[in-house]
Amino acid sequence: MILRRTILTSAIAAAGFAVLGVNAVAADELDTLKEKGVIRIAMSGAYPPFNFVNDENEVVGFDPAIGTEIAKRIGLEAEIVTTAWDGIIGGLLANKYDAIVGSMTITEERDEVVDFVGPYYSDKRAIFTKPGSGITSLEYLEGKKVGLTLGETHEDWAREKGYDIKTYKGLPELLLELENGRVDAIVNDSIAAILAMTEKGQEFEMFGDPTTEPFGAGIAIREGNPELAEAMQAALQSMMDDGTYLTIAEQWIGADIR
Repeated sequence: MILRRTILTSAIAAAGFAVLGVNAVAADELDTLKEKGVIRIAMSGAYPPFNFVNDENEVVGFDPAIGTEIAKRIGLEAEIVTTAWDGIIGGLLANKYDAIVGSMTITEERDEVVDFVGPYYSDKRAIFTKPGSGITSLEYLEGKKVGLTLGETHEDWAREKGYDIKTYKGLPELLLELENGRVDAIVNDSIAAILAMTEKGQEFEMFGDPTTEPFGAGIAIREGNPELAEAMQAALQSMMDDGTYLTIAEQWIGADIR
């Protein structure tokens, strides 16, 4: 289910194809990872409750819990790393880490340069405003300041719509900008925003985007690694079958979000 985000720039895409060309003739990465015993998993660390940094400076949430459990089931330890979302695919293609478990929306554009495992949850786009804003549908976004996270699929969507947008590093910044009135509305995956605003007691109104279907979030890995993809998919499925997935989802999200 989840999983969500971004337009690839031509520079990143070009670099990605170059890396993929090398990987295509290389051995499957599963064997290499098993030799090392560790898989490096990337996420933004700025998308609560899916992934965020807690008071002990640990990256926690639904995504790292899912990634860590998948790693365990294929005999690996998980090393969680954080990086800016707008460059996260470029970092994967440059071998800075081995997988992205960061609520990444599966899109055709992304699927051209990475392979996806999953989806591991689903969600939908929603627009959030302050109570009494009068913004009750997409037509009322014309001429308004719209906040989005840089590099998410929502940014591409908003640019195509021609909205006046401002971009930020993550959801916490979006919520603060909306609360302080520096943007009139924010666009985000519905689950994360609802939970985050409820947690902090921030009042809001919301409506869904009727122009797009719900989307799935996937785990991104480099292309040309079918054994790694198969092992991760099997681990994810076993988690769903034996109840572990539901336990993790209820702990962090409060519901089954498959």
